[in-house]
Amino acid sequence: MKPLTHPATVAFGLANLYLLDLTGPLISPDHDLIYHLIGSALAVIIPITIYLITLSLLLTALLYIAERPGALRVIIWSAFILALPSILLHTIANFTGNDIPDWVTYSVALVCFLSLIAISILWRKFVPRFEKIQHAAEVILGLFAFTGLLIFAQLFWNGWQAHNLNPAPTLHKAQVNPASAQPRQRIIWLLLDELSHQQLYERRFPGLQLPAFDKLAAQSTVFTQVAPAGMFTRYILPTLFTGIPSNAVDISARGLLVSLKNSSTGKWTPFLQHQTVFQDALDAGYTTGIAGWYNPYCRIMPEVLDHCFWTYREATPANLSPNRSLAVDLLRPFHYLWLDIKHLFGRGPGSPTDERRDIRQHSSDYHKLRVAGDAFLADSSIDFLFLHMPIPHPYGFYDRSKKKFSTKHTSYVDNLALADRYLAHIRKLLEEKNQWDSSTVIVMGDHSWRTSQIWKDSMTWTDEDESASQGGVFDPRPGYIVKLPHQQTPARIDGAFSAVSTRALLDALMHNQLQTPSDLQMWVSQQK
Repeated sequence: MKPLTHPATVAFGLANLYLLDLTGPLISPDHDLIYHLIGSALAVIIPITIYLITLSLLLTALLYIAERPGALRVIIWSAFILALPSILLHTIANFTGNDIPDWVTYSVALVCFLSLIAISILWRKFVPRFEKIQHAAEVILGLFAFTGLLIFAQLFWNGWQAHNLNPAPTLHKAQVNPASAQPRQRIIWLLLDELSHQQLYERRFPGLQLPAFDKLAAQSTVFTQVAPAGMFTRYILPTLFTGIPSNAVDISARGLLVSLKNSSTGKWTPFLQHQTVFQDALDAGYTTGIAGWYNPYCRIMPEVLDHCFWTYREATPANLSPNRSLAVDLLRPFHYLWLDIKHLFGRGPGSPTDERRDIRQHSSDYHKLRVAGDAFLADSSIDFLFLHMPIPHPYGFYDRSKKKFSTKHTSYVDNLALADRYLAHIRKLLEEKNQWDSSTVIVMGDHSWRTSQIWKDSMTWTDEDESASQGGVFDPRPGYIVKLPHQQTPARIDGAFSAVSTRALLDALMHNQLQTPSDLQMWVSQQK
């Protein structure tokens, strides 16, 4: 028997093809999944590697059984081949990020299932044609086994590189000499993910009340023509920190931010934590802190942060959790399968749906960040504080009519109402410590509400989203509001302003160069 068509070789190729949806995110050259894991990468990589080996062994045994000519051979091989369309359709959808309507996937699965039944009954009539198809499939799968070896090697390499992905970071330690320390006005930099200027202050959804944002605007400078630093948080935040315009990032297998692609020059620039606004703050005598979402701030910038917390719970292959034990993760898919089997017989709700998982993850991130942010706000020694919150970013998980967190996806408008509540909460905490008036408060979005770019074609686009966006019309301007210390009157800046200049703005504020709205207006007019 030739090595290429040996049952073990063919089975290994088939197993890798079946499980490409699980292994693909872990071996992706952009390392996006590893970059955002908040727990152990091995807790995800090891179970999937074991699944791959186990499935290969099982398929090898079945292929040995299928070596003898007859009905069993035809049925086994037909089942292997007819399972591929549905599996690959789901894999392609996940890789491309495009939702495939349920009726398409169900129709493909039904056609393949009916075809298998027909072949099982009329297998003798299919034997002549089957022999040709089976031989071609053996060769193709045998060749794919070599790709499987590369996948297996990449899994091993990435697992080794990221085996200690999130150790307790060794943060910078503030060293302040009380005798020589200069009093500094506190800077609170609040980034509300996907905050739209248009939805805040220009075309607010009818009936939507945003009292905290209105109250803020009454004593702040509202920027009305801000050009965002990009479309995706992945590279926007490093851009804001460094002041380098970028449109891509390079992530290592160790989950570290290596470099930024300068969108002006097209060249790659190393990401250096000591060349960020947080180093600027340390140099100016500030104590720095972050409580942030999505980006692994504590992993990529520990040497310039005195206090740090970050979280981001995302969908993982087979819904494996980086925070569970290996034994629990290994059995988790079978636990979900058992829940679904019981559900078929009317016993229990079944395994969690994607919607339930997303709501649980999104709301969990919000609550954890709120707790961490509150602790940092309460510590007045942290006088340069960055808060990155996962609201009003879709999908909605807050019900503004009931004023509570929802069990079903809601709208962007609902999450915007939650953002208003959070802003009011921050203001209340600072006012209780008599720090609101004396603090500089910057509230901004990293980008605007990406209606037609992302969400309009998603499964959770609501009628309210459609109405609020006037049919998905995209307005690129993020919210951007600056309250200077002791400012009591409203102001507007209607000229163009690039969010890439945020680092420069923060540097000017740290050095007390901007005392009044007029100072701010003049400074903005001098920016390129």
